Amino acid sequence: MEFDLGARLRSLREQHGLSQRELAKRAGVTNGTISMIEQNRTSPAVGSLKKVLDGFPIGLADFFANDFTSRRKIFYDSSELTDISDGKISYRQVGRDLSGKALQVLHEVYAPGADTGRSMLSHQGEEAGVIVKGRLEVTVGADKKILKAGDAYYFESHRPHRFRAIGEEDVIVVSACTPPSF
Repeated sequence: MEFDLGARLRSLREQHGLSQRELAKRAGVTNGTISMIEQNRTSPAVGSLKKVLDGFPIGLADFFANDFTSRRKIFYDSSELTDISDGKISYRQVGRDLSGKALQVLHEVYAPGADTGRSMLSHQGEEAGVIVKGRLEVTVGADKKILKAGDAYYFESHRPHRFRAIGEEDVIVVSACTPPSF
């Protein structure tokens, strides 16, 4: 695999929220220089690259050692969601690797009658969800309610909880928990 210096610089610049013009100003180079490097239309000398990186600031070693592209992904097509469970309950996660991430977002589909089990779940953090379709019975401690499309829940995850699909149609939920617990 070929090293893409231009894409790496662009990812780093975008991660820092800088325009090409702002980075050029900080680094004391022309806007065209930044543009040419990002398009891989020029291969800068080490001294020139060091000058550009001083605009962040970041050293050469860190620039080449770190992967800035993995933090860059913002949008995900449906086909890019990561299947982390299937069967009577399907969990599809936004993003593949959540290491270092504080939030986990899931697209959940419960088949009619599916539930998370007789044993109540309990873990650290918080979780919330919005019912998109169907009816979902949510039990948190001694509280129990059947939620329908448009209804939502939010609770501290250390409280024992479980979920159960009610009715003859799939239940679709978009949920989030922090920290990631799957």
